[in-house]
Amino acid sequence: MNFLSQRVQKLSESETLAMARLGNELKEKGVNVINMSLGEPDFATPDFIKTAAKDAIDKNFSYYTPVPGYKELLEAISRKFKRDNHLNYAPSQIVVSTGAKQSIINVIMATINPGDEVILPAPYWVSYSEMIQLNEGVVTQINTDYKTDFKITPSQLEGAITSRTKMFLFSNPSNPTGSMYSEDELRALGEVFKKHPQVLILSDEIYEHITFEEKMFSIGSIPELSERTVTVNGLSKNFAMTGWRLGYLGAPLEIAKACVKIQGQFTSGASSISQRAAIAAVEADPICIKEMQQAFKKRRDLLITLFKEIPHVHLNHPGGAFYLFPEVSHYFGKKYGDVVIKDAKDLCMYLLNVGHVALTPGGAFGAPEYIRLSYATSEENIRKAVERINKALALLK
Repeated sequence: MNFLSQRVQKLSESETLAMARLGNELKEKGVNVINMSLGEPDFATPDFIKTAAKDAIDKNFSYYTPVPGYKELLEAISRKFKRDNHLNYAPSQIVVSTGAKQSIINVIMATINPGDEVILPAPYWVSYSEMIQLNEGVVTQINTDYKTDFKITPSQLEGAITSRTKMFLFSNPSNPTGSMYSEDELRALGEVFKKHPQVLILSDEIYEHITFEEKMFSIGSIPELSERTVTVNGLSKNFAMTGWRLGYLGAPLEIAKACVKIQGQFTSGASSISQRAAIAAVEADPICIKEMQQAFKKRRDLLITLFKEIPHVHLNHPGGAFYLFPEVSHYFGKKYGDVVIKDAKDLCMYLLNVGHVALTPGGAFGAPEYIRLSYATSEENIRKAVERINKALALLK
C-alpha cells in the first residue's frame, strides 16, 4: 500500500544535501573525503552574537515568540534594510522565519496559484523550482552561461514575460554561480519590469555581504518597483549562523500578512534565542565580518587560479557568494574502466568515488553541463581537492 501523496513523490531530494550525505557515508567508511558540496561557512559565529544568545537564555527568553518575530527584531531589521539597502520596509512588512528558505516558500505559497508562471534565470538555487512546482506553479527558465557571467539581458527578460507571469525569482549574489548583477544591470532589468506591473519580484539576497569587488544593489530600492518587490535575507551566510535557522523578508503589507498567516499554521515563530541573537547581528556594522569576506575572496582567487590549470573546463569570475560553477561537458561520454560519464551527475559520482571530493551536479540548478564547488572550506582543502579532481579527470579517456 502506497500512502504517499503524488505531491511528495514528484518532489526531488535536494542535490546539495544528497551529495553531502553520500560524502558523509564514504567518510564513515574511513575514506578521506573533501566536502565541497554544501554552502556553509566554515567560520564560527561571531562572539558578540553568541554573547547576545547567552544573555537571552539567562534572561529566560524561553517562551513562544510572536509569529512574525519579536517587535525589537522587526524594528532592527527595518533599520538594517534602510541602512544597508535603501529599502523602506516598516516593521509590519517584515516576517522572521526559520531560515531564508522558509521565507521563500512562505512567499510562493502566499502568491502562486496553479498555472501561474514564475521566471527563473538559470542557473538557479536548487530549491526554487521544486518550491514552485510543489505549489503547482509553472517554471519559465531563462538560460545563461559562463560567457555572459550567468546574467540575463533585458531582451531575454522581455521575451520570457507572458500574460500568465506572476513572479520573477532570483538570487543576487547568485547561488550557484557567484555572479552578481550590478546596479546598472538591475536598473536595466527594472525598465522591463516597469512595463509589466503584474510581475512580483522576489529577490533572494542571502549572500549580501559576501561580495568582493562591488557592493550589492537591492532591486527593491528602485522606487517604481518597491511596492512589488519582496526582499529575502538572513543570517546563515553573512554571519556564519547556518544552524541558528533565522531568515527574514520584507514585503508589501498584504503579502507580509499572508506569510504570517501561513507561518502561523506551519511553524509559528522562530526560535526565541536565535531572534535575540539576530538583533545583535542585524544592528552590527557589516565591517565586523570583513575578515570572513576577505578570506572568501582569497579562496576564490586561489580556486580560480588552480582550476585554470585543468584542461577543457570553462569558468566565469564570480563577484560574490562562495561558489565556482565550471562548465565540464568535455568530460561527458568519457570512460574510466567500466564507468561511463553520461552527465554531470555521473561526473560528480565519479569524482566522489575516485577523487574523494564531494561536489554538486549542475542539473539540480537548471544547468546540466556544469558542476558546483563550494569554497567555504580551508585553502589547504581547496588545494588538495583541485589536485584530486585534476588527477581523476586525467584518468577519463
